[in-house]
Amino acid sequence: MSETTPGSSVSRPFLETRREDNWWVGPMATAMGLLAFTVYTTWAALQGEHYSWGPYLSPFYSPLIKPEGWPLSPAILILWAPGGFRLTCYYYRKSYYRAFMAMPPACAVAAAPHKYRGERALFIFQNLHRFFFYLAMLFVVILTYDAIIAFNFDGSFGIGVGSIVLTLNAVFIAAFTFGCNSFRHLVGGNVDCYSCASMGKQRHLLWRVVTFFNKKHMEWAWISLFWVGFSDAYVRLVSMGIITDMRIL
Repeated sequence: MSETTPGSSVSRPFLETRREDNWWVGPMATAMGLLAFTVYTTWAALQGEHYSWGPYLSPFYSPLIKPEGWPLSPAILILWAPGGFRLTCYYYRKSYYRAFMAMPPACAVAAAPHKYRGERALFIFQNLHRFFFYLAMLFVVILTYDAIIAFNFDGSFGIGVGSIVLTLNAVFIAAFTFGCNSFRHLVGGNVDCYSCASMGKQRHLLWRVVTFFNKKHMEWAWISLFWVGFSDAYVRLVSMGIITDMRIL
């Protein structure tokens, strides 16, 4: 048995493990996925063009804010909010701690030498997650509105492929947001007896709904991450004339 000292790293050699499976596949795939999304999002956010077409608006630029005299892309004014929500998310923290910092890289695998000090100093911003959650809820409303507008073609109801893409984006973002651990604690984590609490029946029902999404929080995190990037790419390609939006109705 290896011994540990409170606040210090495990004495075992880095990456030592008795696991015989390909444990490294998970963190490697996570690193590649997060890097790809970060690179694409940064590039798309800095473009400042081809973010809308007809009734479609890229989620990277929603809500569209263009102050007079602002010299940079309007996406920079809003992406910090959903970006901060994901960056401080409990699941994503586990993911990039493992993938990029090897703290630890996987279960039952020795971590890189480090001294754990809690989420203080450089990582104190992680404690802002509960506040980013309130902003994330606002973006669920905004993206839902964008999805509704995506069915309005010059004042007439219509359905295009982009309408479905943006609607699914709002659904996936909502599923990820509603499964947030902070939200689950907010609606029921501080209640010991629902039947004794004010509006206990309603709060218990809401807690059960949040728990339903929370059980698949990892899956919703990745689905929504991929789809929000795909939504921007779709609107961008249609706006550039590279692909044509197919009208279903």
